[in-house]
Amino acid sequence: MTSTSTPEPWPPQRRSFSRICFLGDAFTASAGDETALGWVGRLAAGEWARGHDVTTYNLGIRGDSTRGLLKRWRTECEARLPAAANGRLVFAFGGNDAKEVVDQGIDVPLRESLDNARALMSAAAAWKPTLWIGLIPMSDIKPYPQLLSGPQFRFSNARQAEYNDAYARLAAELGIPFLDLHTQLLGDPEWERMTQAGDGSNPAAEGYARLARLISEWPAWRRWFD
Repeated sequence: MTSTSTPEPWPPQRRSFSRICFLGDAFTASAGDETALGWVGRLAAGEWARGHDVTTYNLGIRGDSTRGLLKRWRTECEARLPAAANGRLVFAFGGNDAKEVVDQGIDVPLRESLDNARALMSAAAAWKPTLWIGLIPMSDIKPYPQLLSGPQFRFSNARQAEYNDAYARLAAELGIPFLDLHTQLLGDPEWERMTQAGDGSNPAAEGYARLARLISEWPAWRRWFD
């Protein structure tokens, strides 16, 4: 018997095609997530479930600051976003700039960090559609893990808030959408519980799932797809 139904197209039809580079530090690289998905992997999976063909490139490096990002971002992204591609950029950084290197001082002082961020983000936004995610609060209680030999680090949410606020003002000046997760999550008992479930700096899987939900609901992110 011959079927008269129209076969479903294969592969399934997708509503948009994009390549997105995610650049940042340990939070971007999904450090501490026992599922190894992080917020980047969950965000991409969510868009696929909505019918969007999204190719993601996780370019997070643990411990990276604006000094490192400024040197590497363009070369790494150009290799992944050819001119013909619908290329996009998402940046999330600042925690390592604001950290204290014990007996040495702040890793990247605020003035230098802002200079780096201005050069980085203005060039990125002039090249591709760009989004900027602010700092993510850490635990002020649980010590930062000493993963490698070398100097020890201390983090302060009060100092991170100073960097985050300065970044938000710079983003507004440059006309780049900025998601202020630091203000939203700081002091939230559920977020504090999630950081405690991780290593104190980076959350475990539950925390990354929450970050993915917050970013997915961000109007600036949704405008890329809907």
